[in-house]
Amino acid sequence: MGEAISKQLLKVRMMEKKQIHDIPQEERPAYHVSSPTGWMNDPNGFSVYQNRYHLFFQYHPFSKKWGPMHWGHCVTEDFIRWEFLPAALAPDESYDEGGCYSGSAMEVDGEHVLIYTGVIDRHLDDGFHYYRQVQCLAKGSGIDYRKSEMNPIITGESIPEGSSLEDFRDPKIWKEDDGYYLVVGSRAKDGSGQILLYHSEDLEQWQFITILDQSRNEYGKMWECPDFFPLGDKQILMISPQDMRASGLEFHNGNNSIFIYGQYDKASHQFKREMVTSADYGLDFYAPQTLQTKDGRRVMIGWMQSWDAKISPKTLPWSGMMTVPRELTLKNGRIYQQPVRELEQYRKNLVQYEGQTVAQPVVLEGIRGRVIDLSVELIRFDFEHFRIHFAKNEDYEMLLQYNQKRNTLTVDRTHSGIDRDVVCRRKMELAPMRDADGREVLKLRLLMDKYSVEVFANDGEKVMSSVFYTPLEADHIAFDSDGTTCINVTKYDICV
Repeated sequence: MGEAISKQLLKVRMMEKKQIHDIPQEERPAYHVSSPTGWMNDPNGFSVYQNRYHLFFQYHPFSKKWGPMHWGHCVTEDFIRWEFLPAALAPDESYDEGGCYSGSAMEVDGEHVLIYTGVIDRHLDDGFHYYRQVQCLAKGSGIDYRKSEMNPIITGESIPEGSSLEDFRDPKIWKEDDGYYLVVGSRAKDGSGQILLYHSEDLEQWQFITILDQSRNEYGKMWECPDFFPLGDKQILMISPQDMRASGLEFHNGNNSIFIYGQYDKASHQFKREMVTSADYGLDFYAPQTLQTKDGRRVMIGWMQSWDAKISPKTLPWSGMMTVPRELTLKNGRIYQQPVRELEQYRKNLVQYEGQTVAQPVVLEGIRGRVIDLSVELIRFDFEHFRIHFAKNEDYEMLLQYNQKRNTLTVDRTHSGIDRDVVCRRKMELAPMRDADGREVLKLRLLMDKYSVEVFANDGEKVMSSVFYTPLEADHIAFDSDGTTCINVTKYDICV
């Protein structure tokens, strides 16, 4: 193993320490991870180490734009209160000089093991541009990490014939009885995505096993950020495809994140695909990663931003935040997502209304705020459109609209203050559910945290995540419909 801290990494740590101190907490989300300074994208290394939950992330601390990737680092005990730790990795070796790209982590024999993609990016003397992606190993104590002298531990020599040497990234590691496994994103000979499976007994010598699944140009191009885990009686392959084309309301154009449901035979390493759904239907969600908690829950976190709609205002010295961690369960044959239960410990100042009629614009006393947990249940459906206006004042607002005739829910940030030509509206299919007494009800839970909203519909059947930068003083909430509806409303402040 080499030096723990290079000059380049030390420079980053000194700089980010000052920047974190200088950024007022009130300019940050209250309970969502945001970039310490500069740019943040994909979550990395979401793992348990020494009884705490660690989260790393793609990180360019020197500007608010994507640049040579580092690994930022934070830690939590309950998924809600996060502490920034010093940056963990910098692109300071020949095999990662172009960036320390995404990867994963796990605890092994008392050490924290990081597996990541190194980028070799150099212009040779003959003018040729040499670009490769390789997989690398680092081990450490939870603060400092030593890169392996064996790096790179997986190179393009092992990949299937015709596969891209330039698109080979984002390893996700786990342990089985016969050793360690990882999945990694790749681009096949036909130019579309595939997921490769590898096995190792010692973390350093890796053998290619099989191609788990392929896009065959059906679900976008390059498949990024794979995760592979059991859930209920299914095995889930979670991926983030690039360059997808819209398909109804299930998938949108561009970068998506999807769940591939199936069955997995561990003996033969064969994965049989059964169903494919979107992981999130909002405007901003990408590159999710999961871990298994100490009490057995499968928890997922994602990057709450879009590559094609980077709308962070110039006034903020950071760019990029994560979703709230979500518990995944299999119910009615599909994945349901709910905010981690630990959030409930931070709910204060309950305000509640039952059976409130909405036949014209309604403002309810005590129902306002920008750091809140708001639940709205629709229990009467004599309307075509029902709307929730939030993050609202005289000039700005966010809008959530339900179309009862078409059974669609739309999130709309058109009037949130955006002055760029980006996507501001997205919708998903959503039908009312039945309560315990067989009555129709539509459930909407809005988690707001200053600059974001995550909408959990029908107890987590579907989720919409979106960011917006409406001025923080715009904290009003109003309800209206073009007919008559009846709603139950519950609001908590989130006090962290």
